Amino acid sequence: MIRYICECSDEVKELHKATIKVIDGKIRTVEAVCSCGKYMQELDKEFNGFPNLIRTEPTLSNKRDKIWKRAKENLTGERNINDTF
Repeated sequence: MIRYICECSDEVKELHKATIKVIDGKIRTVEAVCSCGKYMQELDKEFNGFPNLIRTEPTLSNKRDKIWKRAKENLTGERNINDTF
């Protein structure tokens, strides 16, 4: 939610969605227009950061498993790590 306040009065608007455009060479929010006709300034906004995205595609886990097995075989050869020479 973004809160906007006007310079001329104490009018405050709270917007959940905003459309940003370049108007008269300045970046403005289209919905943040005061009753006096001026564009309002952003007062504050609630921003909690970006969500953590976890990719759960089955092909990703299979590739990781194959890469790890191939690297392990290249490093250790046919024998296991705990086997003696």
